[in-house]
Amino acid sequence: MIIEACVENINEAIRAEAQGAHRVEICENLIIGGTTPSAGTIAIAKKVLNIPIMVLIRPRGGDFVYSDLEVEIMKHDIQVCKQIGIDGVVLGTLTEENTINTKLLNELVNLAKPLDITFHKAIDETIDIVGEFKRLLAYQIDRILTSGGAETVYEGQQTINEMARLSDEKIKIIAAGKIHQSDLSNLQKIIKTNEFHGKKIVGDLSNSRI
Repeated sequence: MIIEACVENINEAIRAEAQGAHRVEICENLIIGGTTPSAGTIAIAKKVLNIPIMVLIRPRGGDFVYSDLEVEIMKHDIQVCKQIGIDGVVLGTLTEENTINTKLLNELVNLAKPLDITFHKAIDETIDIVGEFKRLLAYQIDRILTSGGAETVYEGQQTINEMARLSDEKIKIIAAGKIHQSDLSNLQKIIKTNEFHGKKIVGDLSNSRI
C-alpha cells in the first residue's frame, strides 16, 4: 500500500514522512483547493525529505480552465520542478464544458516528462468521470487522483473501482476523499487500488512545528 499525504508547508511535509507517509503532495492554500507552492518550499522539500515528492501545478483556486498567461505560469512552475529534481507533478486541465482539455494536457505532459504525472481531482469536476477517464488512458499519465466525484472515498467507491477495472493497471488510481489513518485497513478491502491520499492519512499534521 502506498500512502500519499497532502501537505501545505514544509513542516507538514517533514511530519508526514516521520509519521509514515510513503510520498507527499506539496501544495499551498488548501482552503481554496490547493495552489502551487513557492519555489523555496519545493527546493527545501527536495533537500530535507527522503520520500518521493509530488508538486501541485495550479496557479489559482477556482475552476480548471486556464488563460494563456496562467498556462505560462504553469509551464514555468513545471520547469522549476524539473530543475530542482522533484519526482513528479500533479496537474489537471478542463474546458469550459467540463471535459478534459486534452490539447493543453498534452503540452504540459510533454513538458513535464520524464517526471511522474498525476492528473488531479479536476477529473471529479467533469461531466462524465468514467468517460473522461477512458480518454486519459491514451496519454502518458502515471496516476489519477479521484474520490469518484463524491465527497468521500466511501461514497465514490463504485466509480473509483470502475476506473481501476478499466485501467487494468495502465494508470494507477489514487483514492482520495476525507481518508483518515483509521480508514486504511478497511479501504484496502473495498477499494481496488493500493494507493491512498489524504490530508490526515498519517494523522493530524496541522499543528506540527519542526
